[in-house]
Amino acid sequence: MKQSQLFTKTRKEAPKDEVSKNAELLIRAGYVHKEMAGVYSYLPLGLRALNKIENIIREEMNAIGGQEIQMTALQDRNLWEKTDRWDDAKVDNWFKTKLKNGNEVGLGFTHEEAITNIMTGHISSYKDLPIYAYQIQTKFRNETRAKSGIMRGREFSMKDMYSFSATETDLDAFYEKATQAYKNIFERAGLGKITFITFASGGVFSKYSHEFQTLSDAGEDTIYLSREKGIAVNKEVLNEEVLGDLGLSREELEEVHSIETGNIFKLGTRFSSPLGLTYKDENGEQKPVIMGSYGIGPGRLMGTIVESFADDKGIVWPESVAPFKVHLIDLREKETSDKLYKKLTEAKIEVLYDDRDASAGEKFGGSDLLGIPYRVVVSGKTVQSEKFEVKIRKTGEVLMLSEEELMKFLQK
Repeated sequence: MKQSQLFTKTRKEAPKDEVSKNAELLIRAGYVHKEMAGVYSYLPLGLRALNKIENIIREEMNAIGGQEIQMTALQDRNLWEKTDRWDDAKVDNWFKTKLKNGNEVGLGFTHEEAITNIMTGHISSYKDLPIYAYQIQTKFRNETRAKSGIMRGREFSMKDMYSFSATETDLDAFYEKATQAYKNIFERAGLGKITFITFASGGVFSKYSHEFQTLSDAGEDTIYLSREKGIAVNKEVLNEEVLGDLGLSREELEEVHSIETGNIFKLGTRFSSPLGLTYKDENGEQKPVIMGSYGIGPGRLMGTIVESFADDKGIVWPESVAPFKVHLIDLREKETSDKLYKKLTEAKIEVLYDDRDASAGEKFGGSDLLGIPYRVVVSGKTVQSEKFEVKIRKTGEVLMLSEEELMKFLQK
């Protein structure tokens, strides 16, 4: 992409009503546009980064047998009444509206009811199980406050997977696979070293659920972490019984702030029983399907990445999720820059080419703000030396490479 054709611009200042670092930087860099509190539009560069994150998630879900679907945002009141989750006194973050005929519908904040109802038409025998279905879809939550940028929105993207198994043993086996898949996602997104599986309340479903918490001073959660064992306990469930279950002592745990970036639950028959999702086992006996739920927010993950790695100059994207791998900066050596842009493009190296008529200071400042992993500068000095200046955004290291060395470096 040529930057002269990109309609978004970088800004020196963020909106005065924005308090979160992720939103300030993403707005200033032209990645997102704030519509209202908790509601953001993704602009071209922001959507490229979001799509990279979603594709990592999609690949890991497919690798464990996931089948992608897309369910409706509009939700049938009758289904939710059967599971006792329609009443605002039970679920306080509904967005609800009325159809022309007077019927009340909701905008989905999660999809256990909807997917369970779908599966009643596809599961009747043990031979139909297991099924692992997921979607990446917009959710709506009427949050009381929305001040964490794209990390806590009223409208946001969510990957939610639902597993359908014949037995608890089958659920347990898949639950372990899903746990590893989530670890893979965070590793690939650059957050592996600061994200920890965290024991939390299982509510009415099971003794524990498991959160994936990413360490951050911007986090709203407090967890108690054993770095040595690589696990943590949510503050809400920290007690002697939990410590005993996990073989932990309070002395080895460090109190830290974190962002909940994913969670997984064993649902059991909480939704299959009230909605009539059953199957016949090998003996012809009718039994309820055993379910699990696995959630992760791509937008929330994107905001967490910004919070985790940004410096005083701007965003620092891990290469795996950056909108482009290379930011090519032309300093009035257009012929050489055009040739290099063409060569990079032909080599299928993703490149944003700053071909604008702007000062070096403006281009360099904008490049730092955008946070693309590698900046390649073409100037009179580099043309004369027949080497290109390459700056690694993450470390600030500067290399002088010939064209051949540059291509090898970027293709590694």
